[in-house]
Amino acid sequence: MRVLVTGATGFLGGALLRHLRSRGCDPVALGRDAARCDRLTAAGFTTLRTDLSQPDPQLADRIGRLDAVVHCAALSSPWGRLSAFRAANVEGTRNALELAARLGARRFVNISSPTVYFELKDKENVGETAPLPPPINAYARTKAEAERLVLARTDLGPVNLRPRGIYGAGEETLLPRLIAAARRGPLPLLRGGVASIDLTHVDDVVTAIAAALSPDPALSGETFNISGGEPLAVRDIVERTCAALGEPVRWRRVPFGPAMLAARLAYAASLARPMPKEPLVTPYTLGLFAFRQSLDIAKAKRVLGWQPKISFAQGLAMTLGGGQ
Repeated sequence: MRVLVTGATGFLGGALLRHLRSRGCDPVALGRDAARCDRLTAAGFTTLRTDLSQPDPQLADRIGRLDAVVHCAALSSPWGRLSAFRAANVEGTRNALELAARLGARRFVNISSPTVYFELKDKENVGETAPLPPPINAYARTKAEAERLVLARTDLGPVNLRPRGIYGAGEETLLPRLIAAARRGPLPLLRGGVASIDLTHVDDVVTAIAAALSPDPALSGETFNISGGEPLAVRDIVERTCAALGEPVRWRRVPFGPAMLAARLAYAASLARPMPKEPLVTPYTLGLFAFRQSLDIAKAKRVLGWQPKISFAQGLAMTLGGGQ
């Protein structure tokens, strides 16, 4: 099977390339970062550099025919201007879909995000049919728009995956952000520390993607939640991670209402600056420390024939030990 992986220079894209090659597939890497593209080429991957937010009329000729596309490329952040997210996540997806059609792909797997479900309240065991709330930020808004674009392309056998909190060795966003926040000072203990979330080790995500690449027509047009299936207290995640690194953690009880008001004001002020700078806390990140969030993954188990294999305890050891 010949599979194009967009966002191949990112954490998930790189892990997927290695997984596909180990299974005898012929992956083609697409990315923007020149140095990382060079490293993929040196590792033996067919690699092309492009920016999917802009149409590239010559790109299809450089790739050749494909069986499938896995669209990992995205701008993922709790903060930023809508225009940047729309270019990367909406126009980038639109261009990836057009490229897939020109290359004859019969399966398009879009990596979306359960951020589309997020609200400032407890939401446990959320299923794929749950109505989507007003988006918490520009990332959630544009990922929901991208999902709709994908499902409209019935000719491409579209599948949306919503993996929660991807982590693993080499990941630079989730656990590293938590550790950096712990080092800066006391972390907010909101609503008595009830917040919880289910994370997903990258190895489980790539096996879910591999399952979604099946030619089974029953998968076309479907959306699947993907997670480790193990909701954990956010306080426990932070303390176990920092303890493994020998980092002290301090907590400070903070009333939720005033903290959220301050986060909203800081968010608005940061975007109003001529040179925007991400605030230390956004409404979304504060919400992660305040509410219980978990996904129902029964559909992925039943329809994809997939289930997570790696517990957080195992995944944390693999992550901090540098293994995959």
